[in-house]
Amino acid sequence: MALRAPLGPAVNITRQTLLPASRTLPNGVPASMGLNRNLPSMAGHDGHSHGHGSERSDLPPAWAGKTGAFSSVTRVAAYPTTKINFRALHTTPARPAGSSIHPLSGGVNHMASPESQTASTGVPDFSAYKASNSGRNRTLSYFMVGSLGVLAASGAKSTVTDLLSGMAASADVLALAKIEVEMSAIPEGKNLIVKWRGKPVFIRHRTADEIEEANAVDIKTLRDPQTDEERTKKPEWLVMLGVCTHLGCVPIGEAGDYGGWFCPCHGSHYDISGRVRRGPAPLNLEVPAYDFNEEEEKIIVG
Repeated sequence: MALRAPLGPAVNITRQTLLPASRTLPNGVPASMGLNRNLPSMAGHDGHSHGHGSERSDLPPAWAGKTGAFSSVTRVAAYPTTKINFRALHTTPARPAGSSIHPLSGGVNHMASPESQTASTGVPDFSAYKASNSGRNRTLSYFMVGSLGVLAASGAKSTVTDLLSGMAASADVLALAKIEVEMSAIPEGKNLIVKWRGKPVFIRHRTADEIEEANAVDIKTLRDPQTDEERTKKPEWLVMLGVCTHLGCVPIGEAGDYGGWFCPCHGSHYDISGRVRRGPAPLNLEVPAYDFNEEEEKIIVG
């Protein structure tokens, strides 16, 4: 690189890359094996470069121009010789043929043909796949949706039916759902105990005196107020479950202080209508669902 000093001619400066020196001699020359190779002696007889044979101090040292184990590097700052042209980039698509530029919007005129706009934007044309008759496709779609709905409803119905049938009672349980008792087999003033759904059922053919006694009771004095008419469908027939409402024991018939039933477990007394009169039982004996078959003279429990 050429530099011009304020006064005097231009001076060329050359930069040298030197190897690291281990020490420096008194005259300023670095002592190095690679640098001092094949160079003459730099020191004179007096050791200060003032004797005979020493190099001149007004000249550059001989080692400054030598090339050996080091290289010479010259750095030059060069300026561009051509003019730089800047180009602005934008994303506006190319204007298709047959279209014009709107003077205000600066964009493509949308009144151009669709074919030219499609070609410019690169969007594929699916017009060849468009159905010629839209009504036919709509009918087919409705048919498919309706068919799938019917199949789904049928499958759901079958699933629910199978689930409910699996949860239903078995045949032996259904056989015990109802029992029939012949009324002629129970004489007046007697009890009959039958088994229904694993529970004892008391059936009593009451006399006229027992019916009158049951109706004479003041329901206001009862723990679980019920009239005799509410507990019977026919006054002469009393049907109820033989399970004590205290802890589920089976009371004894024709016993107790009221001529009805008595539970020996905890001392609950029931009258001739099955209503609790004394003891820890909170409720009257339960009356199950039953009916009469007049033609066959049977009582159907259940």
